[in-house]
Amino acid sequence: MTKKVAVILSGCGVYDGSEIHESSAVLVHLSRAGVQYDSFAPNVDQMHVVDHTKGQPTEEKRNVLAESARIARGNIRDLNDLRVREYDALIIPGGFGVAKNLSTWAVQGKDCSVLKAVEDTIKAFHAAKKPIGLCCISPVLAAKLIPGCEVTVGCDTECEKWPYAGTAGAIKQLGCTHVNKQVNEAHVDTKNKLVTTCAFMSNSPLHEIYDGVGEMVKVVVKLI
Repeated sequence: MTKKVAVILSGCGVYDGSEIHESSAVLVHLSRAGVQYDSFAPNVDQMHVVDHTKGQPTEEKRNVLAESARIARGNIRDLNDLRVREYDALIIPGGFGVAKNLSTWAVQGKDCSVLKAVEDTIKAFHAAKKPIGLCCISPVLAAKLIPGCEVTVGCDTECEKWPYAGTAGAIKQLGCTHVNKQVNEAHVDTKNKLVTTCAFMSNSPLHEIYDGVGEMVKVVVKLI
């Protein structure tokens, strides 16, 4: 039978939605593996809209589902319509939309809340013992919702290559284990069926980001 994976997007654009290169890499690697996938997003307003030429918020209002449809080429559904029984695995690409639209991590860090539809979905896949793939900042969702899990966001020592290393410390404060990994590697928490990779948490060439996302997807598919 054809394997089916649900992909949750959080908008369109690194500073206020899903990171487009990561999202594309996820879909390309799933396609190459012969896996059927469906894209979902919450039908809610974005936290804010960022002018990506300036990196600054604007007064504009945008909807997460409508913006995510840009990446999914219009083939997307409301997250509330996702039925876990119909899918073998879940994958969530990164981007600041994860920390702004799927959760409040961007403003509250480890004390954040997670959008109920996202929380319910992650917990349901986990309870069903179905693999969950997370890249870039999205592993913080697992750290918040799955006690004692193991994830990676790359390296826990800040430097030019690892500008977001402080995230690893917040993950540890949540009682979870952070495992240092290189950009082309994925970490597998076998107990919880979590597969994580750092992607753009690392200041690395695009092809290395792409390869790391590919490794994450490959392991998720293998765990199905």
